[in-house]
Amino acid sequence: MIKGNKQRRNEKAILTLATNIRKYRQERNLTIEELANLIEVDYSQIGRMERGIVNPNISIVFDIAKALGIKASQLLEE
Repeated sequence: MIKGNKQRRNEKAILTLATNIRKYRQERNLTIEELANLIEVDYSQIGRMERGIVNPNISIVFDIAKALGIKASQLLEE
């Protein structure tokens, strides 16, 4: 994804993270709203993460992993 004329750093990792958040959330039959409530963020933030629009900070990645019952590293696996 291009932002302006500059490509974002780590674009591939951001998209991998986005795909994995959605995959693990759906495997656990959680809605975006339910996951958002578990980690105490607005549901729109989860949606933006799953679409690769935002790059979450590391503490959010760990919160998501904990809520999904997985290791944070699994969210970055291709």
